[in-house]
Amino acid sequence: MKGFQAGIQTINESETQLFGISVDAAPSLKRFSDDLTLAFPLLSDFPNRATAKAYGVLMDDRGIASRTTFVIDKEGKIIEIVADPKPAAHNEATAAVCARLKKK
Repeated sequence: MKGFQAGIQTINESETQLFGISVDAAPSLKRFSDDLTLAFPLLSDFPNRATAKAYGVLMDDRGIASRTTFVIDKEGKIIEIVADPKPAAHNEATAAVCARLKKK
């Protein structure tokens, strides 16, 4: 999340919307967002985890979602999926996609 926050200008300049979705409860996400002073919303998928299930990233046995970034275009089409345990991979891929979108 820190990396996304650091690159928020690139994201905003590409006329995209950034938000995070977590299976954690809303109060926990608020504290996390406040601690990192995030300029984008964090949405809670708690308690039913319907979004994580729908996108195929829920690890039922552990009750968590895998770290996955989905870049979805204005028509609702997924144009990039990054599934990597390293946060930097998500930040770099998202910045690259946003740069491509900005050129369109």
